Amino acid sequence: QVQLVESGGGLRQAGGSLRLSCAASGRTSSTYAMGWFRQAPGKEREFVAAISWSDSNTYYADSVKGRFTISRDNAKNTVYLQMNSLKPEDTAVYYCAAGFISLATRLDEYRYWGQGTLVTVSS
Repeated sequence: QVQLVESGGGLRQAGGSLRLSCAASGRTSSTYAMGWFRQAPGKEREFVAAISWSDSNTYYADSVKGRFTISRDNAKNTVYLQMNSLKPEDTAVYYCAAGFISLATRLDEYRYWGQGTLVTVSS
């Protein structure tokens, strides 16, 4: 079992930045692939970014490419999402997820989920 805890959410004005963190505990493993998803009010949860745990390959949704950066620190069992040039449409609850498929983009490809952290971007 793996527990994931997100932190770093908050309120920013458009154009601002935030860094989200996702700390993994429990049966952590260097082979887990990690991803970030988000869910805006009234919308389905959607893929944001993914990173392979072993070689740091990354993949992004088109909507965040060039603005968001996913990274990881294996020694700390932590994954980060640096969000720059924030837009009001980035407002959502952001979820961290862990799974066994590298650079997966579908919800059902991830086994473990965090509780989410709220990001609000004002115009």
